Amino acid sequence: MPVPADASVLIVPGLRDHVDAHWQTLLAQRLPRAHTVPPLGRESIALQPRLECIEEAARRIEGPLVIVAHSAGVIMVAHWALRTKCEVQGALLATPPDFGKPLPAGYPTLEALDAHGWLPVPREPLPFPSIVAASRNDPLAAFSRVGELARDWGSELVDLGRVGHLNPASGFGAWDMAPALIARLAARDS
Repeated sequence: MPVPADASVLIVPGLRDHVDAHWQTLLAQRLPRAHTVPPLGRESIALQPRLECIEEAARRIEGPLVIVAHSAGVIMVAHWALRTKCEVQGALLATPPDFGKPLPAGYPTLEALDAHGWLPVPREPLPFPSIVAASRNDPLAAFSRVGELARDWGSELVDLGRVGHLNPASGFGAWDMAPALIARLAARDS
């Protein structure tokens, strides 16, 4: 199912910002009304500036939008959803990390995440329809923990099977399922 031509999509990357071969970058190139939250760099992991960037980008889009977030971008959207007044038609939330346990080497510590405003991760129902896409072998989150987040957020849970973290390191460039999931959200009434 193709994404409707009039659907406005806001892409929210994770902490690693934009990566040329990432499915979000490739998706943005394919969609006529795709907008991407500007990169903030990898030097700072402060949450507040990232939420401000999401808000600014969302306010520039006329009409309802579909959010497409990956990894820590999903957690950003959960925080942002508690405060925005923007009209969101739905959100595709792919492979959120589990910030309730230490992350692998090379990622921020729980102490750093807490110090920069990420914790606790919101567990309230999101104020818009959402789909959480989860991997069975994500190194950043167990499928069961992502299922708990989906339940708490009132999201539909989609089992992607064994796709790692759904990123280039896991062998993913384009993610063929993304347009159909976005189209489902764009077709719903807000």
